[in-house]
Amino acid sequence: MTQQGVRWTADQVLALAPDVSSRKAGSKLGAAGPWSEAGSSDEGTVWGLCKGSGSKPYQTVVDIADATGPAYKCSCPSRKFPCKHALGLLLLWAGGDGAVPRGEAPGWAEEWLAGRRKRAGEKRAAEAGGSGSADPEAARRRAERRAERITAGATELEQRLADLLRGGLATAEQAGYGLWEETAARMVDAQAPGLASRVRELGAIPASGPGWPMRLLEECALLHLLDRGWLRREELPQDLAATVRSRIGLSGSADGPPVRDQWLVLAQYETADARLTTRRIWLHGTESGRTALLLSFGPAGRAPELTLPVGLAFEAEVSAYPGAGQLRSALGERFTAPAPTNVRPPGTTTTLAAERYGEALRDDPWLDSVPVTLDRVIPVPAGDAWQLADADTDTDMALPLSPSAIAHPGLWRLVALSGGAPVTVFGECGHRGFTPLTAWPEEAAGQAVSLC
Repeated sequence: MTQQGVRWTADQVLALAPDVSSRKAGSKLGAAGPWSEAGSSDEGTVWGLCKGSGSKPYQTVVDIADATGPAYKCSCPSRKFPCKHALGLLLLWAGGDGAVPRGEAPGWAEEWLAGRRKRAGEKRAAEAGGSGSADPEAARRRAERRAERITAGATELEQRLADLLRGGLATAEQAGYGLWEETAARMVDAQAPGLASRVRELGAIPASGPGWPMRLLEECALLHLLDRGWLRREELPQDLAATVRSRIGLSGSADGPPVRDQWLVLAQYETADARLTTRRIWLHGTESGRTALLLSFGPAGRAPELTLPVGLAFEAEVSAYPGAGQLRSALGERFTAPAPTNVRPPGTTTTLAAERYGEALRDDPWLDSVPVTLDRVIPVPAGDAWQLADADTDTDMALPLSPSAIAHPGLWRLVALSGGAPVTVFGECGHRGFTPLTAWPEEAAGQAVSLC
């Protein structure tokens, strides 16, 4: 149950926005002007009517106490979740100035809530009734057929890589992106989406700037290593074989023992391509000390359903996927709704962060980055770039920010939050540099600021 006396911050609300335009539009609706009949309940529901361009106001309701994360309903035609009206309503509620008083939910809001509860109960009943009903022999045969197709695809890809190197890397620039897209399509046909994704990434390297032949050669080597890992997977240690299957696109199921903990939402951000929108949510177990990654997916142009506000914590069970050093997990039963907390993840130095990434590569050579919390670092300029330097050491060691982070407006939020003073920063540390995702000011009571 949500405690209405403990409200979210504006940053935590805006972290739910599916994109920058929604964040800006929602901010404009965070004042009382366009709203009427707004209210909230002790059960964690917020509702209101927002004046739009039509004669009828939009009916907007948010279930904050839903254990799966905030749920939204709005009568506007937007296909974004949450829409700008839901964001504006939450900002109005977060302001705590009496614009969203406690009260009894109107009929249209209560009808939606009752429907959600009914569907959730039916889903739990269906899952309980369907457990164990699958035919294991049929599943085994399907898995074997897919493995055969992947093997055929990996073998073909090995030949194409050999042809590329035999002809010289210059031919990659001359061939254009079409060659890579056709090869990626072949990997999709082979039911190896992990290989297809890496092939598409190869296609973006030729003529991408100085040093592209070296970058292409490095990525070809990693792709060759993954190919060989699949073709000789029976000879690999169990954990490494599981990592290879995951990188190929056979993630398996989250069969690790469930870990019940109070999970702090460290960061949430999305990546998108022409086919899929992927939301990544990082969690920190405040008692277990574990870091977990939740992935949720949506079709192109649509935000995935699962969303969790950054800086809040909730009690739940999380189960890990198989694989060496695997952080991807599945969110199981949730026992409380996300609520504000002053807990922060333990931090480390920039030197140890770089070492942690190097150690992780031993278990997963294809790993782009690892999650790291840096304690007491200061963002400082370095020529045309930026880096994070330890505030309490005399060493010259500093972590350079990744190119994507330097080009992102979140960098300036980080610089403003620091103001030359140490901050705690959570992000991803990898071969491209450090990408800051969330930061906390030095004072203990300071709230998390999303940089995504």
